[in-house]
Amino acid sequence: MIGASVLLWAIHFLILAGIRQAAIVNLIVTVAKIASIVLFIGIVALAFRIDIFNADFSGVGNAGLGSIMNQVKSTMLVTLWVFIGIEGASVFSARAERRKDIATATVLGFFTCLALYALVSLLSLGIVSRPELAGLKNPSMTDVLEAIVGPWGAILINLALAISVVGAFLNWTLLAAEVPHVAGRDGTMPAFFGQENERGVPSTSLTTTNLLVQLFLIITLYAHSTYQALFYIASAAILAPYIFSGAYAAKLAITGESYVLGENRNAPMLVGLVATIYGLWLVYAAGLSYLFMCAILYAPSIIFFVWARRENRARIFHPVEAVLAAALVALAFYAAYQMWIGTLSAL
Repeated sequence: MIGASVLLWAIHFLILAGIRQAAIVNLIVTVAKIASIVLFIGIVALAFRIDIFNADFSGVGNAGLGSIMNQVKSTMLVTLWVFIGIEGASVFSARAERRKDIATATVLGFFTCLALYALVSLLSLGIVSRPELAGLKNPSMTDVLEAIVGPWGAILINLALAISVVGAFLNWTLLAAEVPHVAGRDGTMPAFFGQENERGVPSTSLTTTNLLVQLFLIITLYAHSTYQALFYIASAAILAPYIFSGAYAAKLAITGESYVLGENRNAPMLVGLVATIYGLWLVYAAGLSYLFMCAILYAPSIIFFVWARRENRARIFHPVEAVLAAALVALAFYAAYQMWIGTLSAL
């Protein structure tokens, strides 16, 4: 926890020095990370054995993993977790020199990650059997590469993992600080979140974010929470924004708001509807228990909503909004009580 705290505040001051400097560090880290993954993929592809890969391929037989559909459902939150942040380019769109770069960065980032994840996962199943792979300690890539090239393979992957974690920490700190900063500037959040230092860094938002991260580090230490439990909750927490984003995109396409007369709205409407349905499917696959726990995190945001509305001298709640806010608070208290008595658990 002490080591994580030191790293947290080191990254904090790096970002305060300027977004551009942080972006350069991020570029170096990303290149180093991807280079090691590409090297892993190349070596594993050469050592790939089709007989190991084909052994009980479906997992329905001797593996006892259940039907294909059950296997897909059980991996939904993990799959969602590894792609959280795909919206990052859109979050930083105001800082882009050219707006069209946002779409390009999002699509390239998504398909690059998809290709790397798929190749690492599938090729590894041709090196060791599925039960052996499932039983390896994290990161399992170390043991897979060590089985092919010896101890230096494990050292390489561990170094790459350390670089990757630092890069992810930097990325997520930038992203988490930018969201309330943008919301503070457009009036959705209190105005103080929109404050910047002389280098154009969202200093207030960054400090608030990292103080919350520090708090969660301490809570994690004393609550003995596991990494898996935390990323399940984090994955479920992002579902609501994803679903509402897809639904709102579909709504705009259907009503024609923000579109010029005669502009084609069929493709955006289809994308919005598919995104909404997929989000609802993820809720079904994940189960409602995680969303109940997320209500505990969402409910305090009502305070900031009321704060922002008062600053803008706007009506605080419309009748439907008041009902939804009350329901969210009730769900939060219910979830907290269920967790207190042990009925509701992250694992």
